[in-house]
Amino acid sequence: MITVLAVHFAVAAVAPFLFRKFRRNSFYALAAVPAGSFVWLLFQHGAVYQGAAGQEAPSSTGSAVTELLPWIPELKIELAFRMDPLAWIMSLLVLGVGALVLVYCARYFKNKDSDLGGFGAQLLAFAGAMFGLVTADDLLLMFIFWELTTVLSYLLIGYARTRLSARRSALQALMVTTAGGLAMLVGLIILGFSAGTYRISSILEMAPGLATGPAAGAVAAAVVLILIGAVTKSALIPFHFWLPGAMAAPTPVSAYLHAAAMVKVGVYLVARLAPGFAETAYWLPMVLGLGLATMLVGGYRALRQTDIKLILAYGTVSQLGFLTMVVGLGKPDAALAGLALLLAHGLFKATLFLVVGIIDHQSGTRDLRKLSGVYKSSRALAVVAAIGAASMAGIPPLAGFVAKESVFEAFVHYGTSTDPAGPGAWGPVVLAGLVLGSILTFAYSARFMWGAFASKPGIEPTPFKAIKPSFLAAPALLSLLTIVYGLWPAPVDGWIQPYAAEFVHDGGDPASAAGHLALWHGLTPALGLTALTFAFGIAMFYGRGIVARAQGRVPAWVDGDRAYQMTIGALDDVAVWVTGRTQRGSLFFYLSVILTVAFALPLTALLIAGKPLPEGLYFIDPNSPLQLVAGAGIVIGALAAVRANKRFLAVLMVSVTGYGIALMFALQGAPDLALTQMLVETIILVAFVLAMRSLPAELRDRTGGKYRVIRVIIGVAFGITMIFVAIYAMGARVATPVALEFPRLAYEGGGGLNIVNVTLVDIRAWDTFGEISVLALAATGVASLIFVKGRGDGLRASSSVAEGTVGRRSHAGQSSRDSAALALSRKFAASTRDAWLVAGRTMAPERRSIIFEVVTRLVFHSMIVFSIYLLLAGHNLPGGGFAGGLTAGLALTIRYLAGGRFELREATPVGAGTLLGIGLATAAASGVVPLLLGGQVFQSAIIELWLPVFGDIKFVTSTIFDIGVYIVVVGLVLDVLRSLGAEIDEHFEENPAGETEGQEPEGVPAETTGRGKA
Repeated sequence: MITVLAVHFAVAAVAPFLFRKFRRNSFYALAAVPAGSFVWLLFQHGAVYQGAAGQEAPSSTGSAVTELLPWIPELKIELAFRMDPLAWIMSLLVLGVGALVLVYCARYFKNKDSDLGGFGAQLLAFAGAMFGLVTADDLLLMFIFWELTTVLSYLLIGYARTRLSARRSALQALMVTTAGGLAMLVGLIILGFSAGTYRISSILEMAPGLATGPAAGAVAAAVVLILIGAVTKSALIPFHFWLPGAMAAPTPVSAYLHAAAMVKVGVYLVARLAPGFAETAYWLPMVLGLGLATMLVGGYRALRQTDIKLILAYGTVSQLGFLTMVVGLGKPDAALAGLALLLAHGLFKATLFLVVGIIDHQSGTRDLRKLSGVYKSSRALAVVAAIGAASMAGIPPLAGFVAKESVFEAFVHYGTSTDPAGPGAWGPVVLAGLVLGSILTFAYSARFMWGAFASKPGIEPTPFKAIKPSFLAAPALLSLLTIVYGLWPAPVDGWIQPYAAEFVHDGGDPASAAGHLALWHGLTPALGLTALTFAFGIAMFYGRGIVARAQGRVPAWVDGDRAYQMTIGALDDVAVWVTGRTQRGSLFFYLSVILTVAFALPLTALLIAGKPLPEGLYFIDPNSPLQLVAGAGIVIGALAAVRANKRFLAVLMVSVTGYGIALMFALQGAPDLALTQMLVETIILVAFVLAMRSLPAELRDRTGGKYRVIRVIIGVAFGITMIFVAIYAMGARVATPVALEFPRLAYEGGGGLNIVNVTLVDIRAWDTFGEISVLALAATGVASLIFVKGRGDGLRASSSVAEGTVGRRSHAGQSSRDSAALALSRKFAASTRDAWLVAGRTMAPERRSIIFEVVTRLVFHSMIVFSIYLLLAGHNLPGGGFAGGLTAGLALTIRYLAGGRFELREATPVGAGTLLGIGLATAAASGVVPLLLGGQVFQSAIIELWLPVFGDIKFVTSTIFDIGVYIVVVGLVLDVLRSLGAEIDEHFEENPAGETEGQEPEGVPAETTGRGKA
């Protein structure tokens, strides 16, 4: 089963490439996948229906083929698949009809149709998802496939992306079925938790005890929620409206998803759970009530349609209600009849949808008011359609008749039951409703045939192209199977009996309880109901004018689609109202809401808890009185940042608080954290200063005085609340801290003495890999906002630096000017072999600093060497890849500040994007290689060896991961320098007189800004 799934999804992944070469004929290759799986399924018949020893199992039981692959043991989620008789029957429908629909697609679509590759891939993946759903033996695994079918159906319904109706219908189907799926997920979790397992087969075995045990109430609620998911998926009232709307999809989608596959999922779920939970409190009211209402409403609406595809759509709605009633009744005879009808419905409804596709394809219309004389144009098509429609109407000797006779027989027994625990007065009502629904079914079946093929007075014969045999092959084969099934129902009876036996209790005889499928049962009440159905159905068809006029006088009291649109409209109005009052463009308002919620909820929880403060509190650590100094510096920095009237001063004061926190870390014996905090604070300060060059120097448009008191109250309340939250959190510990084990884990498992670094690169390497991935994404996002044509890795000056020309130039001209400026600068270098800080001569004189250049010459190489030392020593001493990368980034920052953007380009010939990619690849490789060698992802190896001169060497492979972190951090800093530094420099060079909308940089004359000569 896992192999079948893998093949479906693998071929779906390469399907677009097949369509590029073979175009629509690629559908034949795709059809081979479900066809081959169908053949494999036939060979599984013996294993499913026989005992393990190869002997025939008793008729009341069936064996099962199982496959199990552990997935998430902590959550009790497994890749558990089970092929039992119910799954085998559903797989017949899913794979068989899926293969025929894909064959049909090869002639339905034209080579010029757009995105056939995506359509074919989605349809094949849908077949795989359906197969996975019906064979899944784990509730959560089944839900994953359930939602996968929802997403794929959304894509398939919306195939015609340029049509508003297709997009609207796809979204409607997605919204309705997803809402039901979420309700079902809650029910599945409750049911799995109550049972202590998520294995469906085990839950069904435990069902009697669950339904009557201590958790009976929770189980009943779970069953209701699961049924809501089934009702939405199978388009039962009140969610029936999405299915007719989904007819905007191409006809092959309607034939497969909405006749033979997706909408059957809800029916399948009811059938799967019925043996265990049909006797729970709300099961029958939901199943019978909604099913009967849907059957009647669907049949009634089908008689009002003029589009022959919509006739079938509402007919499908009606039949889905019918099927839900039968499979959910919870009786052996109903179980037999339900699965028999499910197979028959899949055959005749898929046939009819494919016929509609041919009519639309060959004539260009589906309107029965325009169709006339199609029977004379294609008698073979009419015969195929007549077989399907007759089976839908329940006419012998076809599959629909055999199945419907069994249904009538089951409900006659149910409706006339004298059991005190039986249906009572509701039994005859349900039976009468079932007969009325069958009459409507006969009437709309006849209406379909008349509308699609009959010659109508006053209407010209419809032009109809000749049909190729390959186009008619799929519906013809389905109609042939309908005849075979009706004449010889014994095989189908044998397939279903083991499932029906699951409803037999107390040692009863399964065969006598369920009965058998047969073309002729004699003169029975069921046959009388069939005759009554035919008589009234024929009368309704011939009196269709009277019926139409009567329907026209009946107002549409309730319209599901209109109710849906009103609900969505109301939600939109509420969203607009809420957005208009919350998204006001006010930073003060946003921060007020966030911080108020952030302190109000924890404060409320603390007050309700009423717990005393933990013992042993002190204001200052007596062993470290310097904390008072650091704390005072943090407070002063924060207050000064609030009172600052210059942007630079405000940022500088914020950095003072950061450096104070770094000092606090150092005083508390955390040198790694102190070093990292100091480096991060410095890089952030540089980034802020670079960005502020494009902003006015003064802080303007600050929040008015009327909000100052509110701001103070919120800020103080938030700070005090967080203090007490931290105190209570630290005092609430009852278990041994996990950190106490970190020293041993770091040394024995990670091979290092620096607990912080070993934690980052070994113990929690997955977290660190995610963090550096976020860093790379953030850098890419910043670059995409700043740069337009490229990431800025190359020189892109837009004005001549050597000459004072102002204005924009072409990209080629800019590059040549940059190259000329650098070439001229190199001539003034102390050594032509090793040009160093030559690009400083390209800066405007007022922006150069000889002292800064001299300092840069002194410290740059030392900082690079020190960064490498931090990288390599970080496994046992303070440091690591992050601290080392920040140090190297600071070295590049100093060189940029000394020499400008040209010097930055000279210092880093490798682009920031390349560095980020190399770093991520290095870190990823350090995680994948152990897996290839038989270990686990990110598993470290400790290598000890002796080398001449160096002596004993202890190398831990997690250092390679740390190197990747180092490179990513350097790339990130370089991206910041090029985004907020070099790019703004270029902007200044292009606009020397108006960098910030007419405001010159403070202290720099407009006529000289950024225009120094080399």
